[in-house]
Amino acid sequence: MINHDEAAAVLPLTLAWVSRHLEVGERIVRTEALRGGITAEMRRLTISMRDGSTRELVLRSFVDPFYVGHAEDWLHREADALSLLMGTGVPAPELVAVDSTAAHCEHPSLLMTHLAGRTVLDDEGLATRVPLLARQLVAIHAVRPSERPRKYVALTTADTVATPKGADAAAWAAAIDVIRRPAPAYEGRFLHRDFQPGNVLFDLPPRRAAGARITGVVDWAATSWGPADLDVAHCCTNLALLHGPAWGLRFAQAYEEAGGVLAAAASERLYWQVRDALACSEEVQVVAQPWREAGRTELTTRAVEERLDAYVTALMDALG
Repeated sequence: MINHDEAAAVLPLTLAWVSRHLEVGERIVRTEALRGGITAEMRRLTISMRDGSTRELVLRSFVDPFYVGHAEDWLHREADALSLLMGTGVPAPELVAVDSTAAHCEHPSLLMTHLAGRTVLDDEGLATRVPLLARQLVAIHAVRPSERPRKYVALTTADTVATPKGADAAAWAAAIDVIRRPAPAYEGRFLHRDFQPGNVLFDLPPRRAAGARITGVVDWAATSWGPADLDVAHCCTNLALLHGPAWGLRFAQAYEEAGGVLAAAASERLYWQVRDALACSEEVQVVAQPWREAGRTELTTRAVEERLDAYVTALMDALG
């Protein structure tokens, strides 16, 4: 029997579509909402198998009208990425099925395998996790697709930056001037485009010391082709806001220590680092909410704004 309290949000057409993609004799016995998604609803589906054991799938559905308008593109890109990554060694889910236009489901949806592990957003053990994150991102950038995904899209402009209240006006003005310049030339790489702790799954030992490992990287809907610096900058910004500005600066160093190659000139590195940080200024509230829901209750919108200000200032001091 399906747990109908949990399954209520998974509508009949979608349940029927999922069922058509199961093996003979399998059935859905439980659904569970997963936290952390911003653009889409995520649910874990428990599947009863013919031998009496169970397996799990994940259903990603775009429900919010604003995001439904982007769903076809995002789901196609995610499906293509998941297919590409099979056999590469990058621990991504396997694609089961996709209905990007809601031809069969109530909402545009994608069905994929469930990966073991969990996201880890707290400060404890961060020094161990950062090198793992860096090595994983280097491996992603080493993927060479036969067909390139679309070129990256910049997420902010000099005129749309939202300077936080009480921010260092001089530092922010200088940072905004940086992204008024043309983008530097770069060698293209396969980008995740939202690589950050909220999209990485870990298996942690009880004491969170030696033995931590990455078990999965999820949310491939924004895969793009562009500079490695941009993916690195995005993770730097998230680490700075989650754990403090010093960790944002540290991640770029860890990426190079793991064998990754960034722009040679400090001015070029600054451009990508600042571009991503300033893009975050426009959606601090949206970024911070899932972190609070995950237990980081101290990360109020104001607290995250203060960390963003400190990080932008640190970038301008270090690279500007």
